[in-house]
Amino acid sequence: MVFAACCLLLLSYRHYSLYDSYDQGIFNQIFWNNLHGRWFESSLSSGLSADVIHQGAMPLVSYRHLGQHFNPIFLLWLPFYALLPSPMTLSVIQVVLVAAAGLVLYALARQSLSPLLSLAIAVSFYGANAVVGPTLGNFHDYNPLPLLLFSLFLAIEKRWWILFWAMALLVLTVREDAGVPLLSVAVYLVLRRQQWKLGLALFAIAAAYILLLTSVVMPSFSPDVSQRLIVERFGQYTGGKPATPVEAIVAILSQPGQILAEIFSRFPKKLYYLVDHWLPLAFVPAIAADAWLLVAFPFLELLLMRGETPLSINIRYATLAVPGLFYGAILWWSKHPQAFQPRMRRFWGVCLALSLLFTVTSNPNRTLSFLVPDSIRPWVYVPPMAQLQHASQARSVLSQIPPQASVAATTYLLPPLSGRRAIVRFPNAIQFRDEAQQTQSVDYIVVDLWQMQQYQPAFKLERNLLQASMIKINQLLQTQAYGIQSFQDQVLLLQRGLSTEPAIAAQWQEFVKQNLTSTP
Repeated sequence: MVFAACCLLLLSYRHYSLYDSYDQGIFNQIFWNNLHGRWFESSLSSGLSADVIHQGAMPLVSYRHLGQHFNPIFLLWLPFYALLPSPMTLSVIQVVLVAAAGLVLYALARQSLSPLLSLAIAVSFYGANAVVGPTLGNFHDYNPLPLLLFSLFLAIEKRWWILFWAMALLVLTVREDAGVPLLSVAVYLVLRRQQWKLGLALFAIAAAYILLLTSVVMPSFSPDVSQRLIVERFGQYTGGKPATPVEAIVAILSQPGQILAEIFSRFPKKLYYLVDHWLPLAFVPAIAADAWLLVAFPFLELLLMRGETPLSINIRYATLAVPGLFYGAILWWSKHPQAFQPRMRRFWGVCLALSLLFTVTSNPNRTLSFLVPDSIRPWVYVPPMAQLQHASQARSVLSQIPPQASVAATTYLLPPLSGRRAIVRFPNAIQFRDEAQQTQSVDYIVVDLWQMQQYQPAFKLERNLLQASMIKINQLLQTQAYGIQSFQDQVLLLQRGLSTEPAIAAQWQEFVKQNLTSTP
C-alpha cells in the first residue's frame, strides 16, 4: 500500500505538471482508438515507424502499432481504461500491476522461506531501482511481466500446471520478446528441476511463438521489425542492413567474436548495470546459480543490443530480468536459511537503502525533478511551484483546441492531447496521412517553449529542439500558413489559416530575439 500510494502520488504529480512524454501519448492513443473500434491504431506510433524515419513518409492515422510491438494483453486492461479514458488511468493500471506483483512474490517466497525472510524479499522488490525506476515513468508494455512470471513460479512450486500454462500464454501476449524470459525458465526446468518434458515444451512453444510473431504476423502489419528494430538494436551483426529475425539470429551465431566483443564492450557500464540489479537483494543473485539460469536469456538479449537504452536501469527493459533474479534469490535462500543472521540483515538493509538512494538521485524519467536537480553543472532545477504554475497556464492553452481537431505538439504536450485521431510530434511533422493515404496539414500546432528553455542550458536535445522549433514557426508565419492564436507563458498555439494579431506577433518576435542571442 505504501509503494502504491507513493507511486500514484508521484505519477499524479508527473501527469498534472506535464512531465509525461512520448510513450505515454502513444499508449493513450492506442487505448483511445481501441475504445472506438480502431484496434491498435496510432499516428504517434506511426511517427516511429520505418516508413516515417527512413523513408520520409508522413505519419499515418490508421497505422497499427502491432507492427512495432505486439501487445494483445492490452485488451485485458481496456475495460478499466474505459471507465476513465485518460493517460493517468494507464499510470494507475501500471502501479496496480507492479504492486500486485510484490504480493504474489511474498506468497512465492513463503513456499520455502520464513515470514521475516519472505517479507525482506518483498520489501526489496518494492525498493529495487529496476522496479521503481520503470514504474515512475511512462506506461510501458512490460509492466505485467513481474506479476505473470511470479504467478508462473508459484504455479511451479505448487505444481498447479493449469495455472502454469495460463501464465505462460499470458506472458507471450505481453510483447513479442516477452517470451525471452520463458526460454530461461525452460532451461531452469530442464537443468535444475529435471522436468524435461515440461521444459522442452515451454522452450519450443516460446521460441516458435517469438519467431512466428516477428517473422510472419508482425510484418503483415508493417516492415518495422526488419527495417527498423533489427537494424537499430542488432545492426552491428547484420552490417547495418535490414534483416528478418531468423537472418539476424544466424548472423549473431556466426560471429562468436562479435558476441564476446559486444558483451564485454562498455564493461564498466554493464557491470554497474548488473550491480544495480543485485543491490536490493544484497548481491545474492550474483552468487546464485539458479538466478543466473533464470535471467540468462534476458541478460544476453540486453547485453547484445546496441545503444544506451537497454542498459538503463530506469527504462522498461530492466523489467525483463527482475522476476528471474528475485525467484533465483528465493531459491538460494531456501538452501541457505542459516545465512539470514543479524550481520547479513544489517548488510541487506544498507544495500536496500543504497538502492533507494540511487533511485532517487537518478531522478527516474524526470519524475522527481521537483525534488532533484536535473543538472548540477550547469545548474538546472525547476521548483515545483514553477512547474505547476506553468502546467496550469499550458493546460488553459490546450483547452482552446477542439477535441476533434488534428494537432502537432511538442513531446510533453502530446499525452494530454493524445485522445484524438490525428496527432503528430512537432517539429518532426506538421502533416499526416488520413485513412485514404492523403496528406493533410494539422489544424493546430502547440509548442511548449518554456519546457525547452528551462533545460536547454544543460541538455543538447532541448537546445536543438528550441532552435529547430523557432525556425520552423518563423517559416510557417512567413508563409502565412498558420497564425498565432495564443502565446501564454511561452506556450505557443498556432491555427491553420489564422492571421496573427500585431501585439502577439511583436511578443513572439521579442521572444525569438532574446533566445537567439542567449542560446549557446
